[in-house]
Amino acid sequence: MAAQRIEAPATPPQDPQDPHARRRRIVRNTVIAIIAIPALIWLVLYITKGRFLKGPFESIVGRMTDRTVTVKGDFQLYFAPLRIKFYAEGLTLSNPAWATRPDLFAAEKIDARIAPLSLLFGKRRIYALDLTNGAADLEWNGAHDRNTWTFSEKKGGKPLEFPRIDVANVTGTTVRYRDPRLQVLADLKIDPIRSVDARIGRAVGVTGGGTIRATPFTVVARLLSPDATANRGKNELVLRARAANNVIDVAGTLPSIADIEDAPLRTAARGRNMAELMQIIGVVIPQTRDYRLRGQMVKSGDEYRFTRITGVAGASDLAGRLTVTVGPRIHMDAVMATRALDIVDAAPFIGFNPDIVEAKGAVAAAAATGAGPMRLMPDAAWPVATMQRFDADLKWTVGLVKSRKVPISNVDLTLDLERGRLALSPLTFAMARGNVASDVIFDTRPRPSAVSYDIRLAPTPMGRLLAGWGVSESGTTGTIRGRIQLNGRGDTIHDSLSTARGRIAFVMPAGSLWTRNVQLAELDLGTFVQKMFENKLEKPVQLNCGLVGFTVRNGVAAADPILIDTTKNVIVGRGGFSFRTEAVDLAFRADGKKFSLFSGQSPVGVGGYFASPRLNVISPDLIARAGAGLGLMLVATPVAGVLAFVDVGDAKSAACGPVLAGATAKAQRTTKGAARDDVGKGTTATSEDGSRPKGQKKDQKKKFLGIF
Repeated sequence: MAAQRIEAPATPPQDPQDPHARRRRIVRNTVIAIIAIPALIWLVLYITKGRFLKGPFESIVGRMTDRTVTVKGDFQLYFAPLRIKFYAEGLTLSNPAWATRPDLFAAEKIDARIAPLSLLFGKRRIYALDLTNGAADLEWNGAHDRNTWTFSEKKGGKPLEFPRIDVANVTGTTVRYRDPRLQVLADLKIDPIRSVDARIGRAVGVTGGGTIRATPFTVVARLLSPDATANRGKNELVLRARAANNVIDVAGTLPSIADIEDAPLRTAARGRNMAELMQIIGVVIPQTRDYRLRGQMVKSGDEYRFTRITGVAGASDLAGRLTVTVGPRIHMDAVMATRALDIVDAAPFIGFNPDIVEAKGAVAAAAATGAGPMRLMPDAAWPVATMQRFDADLKWTVGLVKSRKVPISNVDLTLDLERGRLALSPLTFAMARGNVASDVIFDTRPRPSAVSYDIRLAPTPMGRLLAGWGVSESGTTGTIRGRIQLNGRGDTIHDSLSTARGRIAFVMPAGSLWTRNVQLAELDLGTFVQKMFENKLEKPVQLNCGLVGFTVRNGVAAADPILIDTTKNVIVGRGGFSFRTEAVDLAFRADGKKFSLFSGQSPVGVGGYFASPRLNVISPDLIARAGAGLGLMLVATPVAGVLAFVDVGDAKSAACGPVLAGATAKAQRTTKGAARDDVGKGTTATSEDGSRPKGQKKDQKKKFLGIF
């Protein structure tokens, strides 16, 4: 029996209206389109090299960046095969309208292979880059709230960011950087860069120069970790800049090649004068001798913080911190400390050049400021305009001032400069076991500057204070205290004191004074001979009280009074000195309290100038008295000749109350309460109109400094 063939039932025809079949067709066609369209686009781009996209590229990128994009030569943009191939000749990308240069970036040729997905996600990556003669112009605007490389209208510029570059061949690259607020303009040239597999393998150099606040500078830098930089990693940078006789070295690790924000950088500076360094950023400080400083710098926004500063300036050490805030007005905030300050290094604080002081002395340094012959006070004008452009706060402590004459230590200076008003308040220091406190104000806002001096000397042992001028510490128990209060107008120290008004007073309470050399004390003839020829006193001078006071008017200081009461004598002085001419014209006279057979009874003068005072111990009065004595010996008897030197001892002891109070001559009294007739009445200051005080006798008309 033949086998029967069993046939499978025929598949029923599909219904065109079947919804499941319809969805399958849509999915199939979509997948084909998704694959075919990019393939077609890729094929078209690959065949045409994407040259037809030149116009759309310029237009689209221009709208995205709000800049003008131009490709003058050949242009290619396509996938080769899965990497984006970008090629452009004569590419330019414009700057915003406010910039000083037309183009942010221009290149003779760019040939790059770019990872497509990196344009959308993560770090941008360039597999290969060939860049020829690229030029970048990086600028900040005047308000420092926009820059040329941030493509946004929002305020606040972003730091430059570089992509990862695996293979690079970069030649002829230049960068121009401009920051109007810092007044910096730099033109830099970058050495050729060649890398393979994101490894450059050698340091990349940068050279160039420019100006900072009109001061020319040059710079040489090297990127020591170019491989890491190419991979957007750490950036080891060393840089050396030279400007205005200064050398600045910077080294450290940057977060990116063009960003120093919050990156600690090792910084060192050296030069012949630190004032030249600070002048670069528009800040005025006193001159210094050769200096060497090092520390750490961190930039944070508008602040440049220098910490761990150590070094020397001249023969003095320096340590501390400094913050410079850059804005419409530069502000400096510093805390500094010095263990030992050489007195020569302190000379610039009164306007002297320390190198001249060290080599030729103070008089030569004063002459270098424009002062006249034999002048000691500097006549250098303060930089008023610059002082009004920046602000500063300084706290400076000095352990010891190295000086041959006056022992000074524990200096504590607080400085405040705000809009042209400079205050040294307080300025305190220890001097010979005593303390000096002062407040000095230089206000440059009025014209000429208004200057005030208030200097206070706490009770200080005279032995140590005057040890450099022949006073022996052993046997000297006297102290001295005083105050100087002056107000003047002028743009130099000399001018401000030449117009000064005020008072100077130094008070000596009871004590003893022992001199090793000729000094102005105990001026009767016998003591004078001892001083002159034996160069010492057998016993200290016993002081009851003393006052050396001056009233200052229009820069001229007149004795008001000079009155020193000792156990044997009353010493009075007249005359004064001038801040205008720096001339000194003082006369001291000692009247004995007891009868003395041999007494000169004649003034001993101090003349000359601040820079070269002169002691007139053999005065014309003494010579005249000796002549009179010789005449009496010739016409009468030898005994009569000594009458010219007799002191009857009628000097009235001084009431120490007004003396110790620093009172003027008018208030001085004898111990019995009577007004003194040996001070005032022409022996001290005239009235303000220059007239002779009431009661002055005609024979008192000898003038000192033109004021008596």
